[in-house]
Amino acid sequence: QVQLVESGGGLVQAGGSLRLSCVVSGRTFSRSGIGWFRRAPGKEREFVAAISWRDSSAYYADYADSVKGRFTISRDSAKNTVYLQMNSLKPEDTADYYCAAGHGSSQRGYDYWGQGTQVTVSS
Repeated sequence: QVQLVESGGGLVQAGGSLRLSCVVSGRTFSRSGIGWFRRAPGKEREFVAAISWRDSSAYYADYADSVKGRFTISRDSAKNTVYLQMNSLKPEDTADYYCAAGHGSSQRGYDYWGQGTQVTVSS
């Protein structure tokens, strides 16, 4: 079974930055994929970004149009950790953020989910 633990959420002013972390355990990190999703108040969960890799080399990355150019997904295979660097944050980015193990931009491609971390962006 795969376990994922998220951290890094908090309160930040508009225009600021946060880096979310997702530590993966329970299986090997090679040939795997991790996605980030978010659920804003009153809205459904939506895709944010995803990364997949072979061994220590990433070979795929994808972003939602709403975050493209502002967010960057990356990983440190030695630490079994995937990061989501969020820059130029907007109030619309306020949401609970979740990492998940799987592939693609749809929730249907992910089988294991973290507990979530809250991000609040103030005006």
